[in-house]
Amino acid sequence: MFPLGDDQPHGPAIATRLLVLANVLVFLWQAAGGPAHFAWSIQALGFVPARFFQDPLGELPHVFTAMFLHGGVSHLVGNMWFLWVFGPGVEDRLGPARYLLLYLVAGVGAAFFQAAVMPASPVPMVGASGAISGVLGAYYVLLPRAWILTLVWFILPFFFWLPAATYALYWLLLQFVYGLLGVPGVAWWAHIGGFVVGAALAPLLASRRAYHEAPAWFSYATAPVKLGEGR
Repeated sequence: MFPLGDDQPHGPAIATRLLVLANVLVFLWQAAGGPAHFAWSIQALGFVPARFFQDPLGELPHVFTAMFLHGGVSHLVGNMWFLWVFGPGVEDRLGPARYLLLYLVAGVGAAFFQAAVMPASPVPMVGASGAISGVLGAYYVLLPRAWILTLVWFILPFFFWLPAATYALYWLLLQFVYGLLGVPGVAWWAHIGGFVVGAALAPLLASRRAYHEAPAWFSYATAPVKLGEGR
């Protein structure tokens, strides 16, 4: 299930925009030097669990550099789309400074959780997904009554609305199942770690600004269910 947007009004989301810009610029820097430079950037600046346990202080900076590296265009676009959908609501609730703090701390927690589960892994971890998982965890805690417009492709595209809590828990369950199955290519445990850190930090960082309720007219009865239908 792919999220397309939510029903929550929010401000200009300056911090979210800056994070997207930073990730895009770093990716352009990775790609600008050609394939050899791209491969070097991942190996040299990615976070390697095995390397961390051999030299914690030497590897620690890579926890942060890895958050802004990506392994390809689809990796970058997928992460930035999730950040664009869930980031503005969390930023509006926390304020830009606390939102950025949550983002970075969740990214660190995600890397450490992945390293704890797979301490001998020599594979570099790169990508913003651990930090963005923290944003999703914060969204789950701070905006539980929000609704997420969701796409499911089954022969034809189907569009329907889900409560944010339902979407987040479904997503978390998938990460757990894929992690247990050992599906390669993705740091599933980092996603889980980031989500937990974001969910735990969110209530501690939340301001007392008013919560944006969903419109009073909104309900399952008025939510679009699939393409071409109003209900």
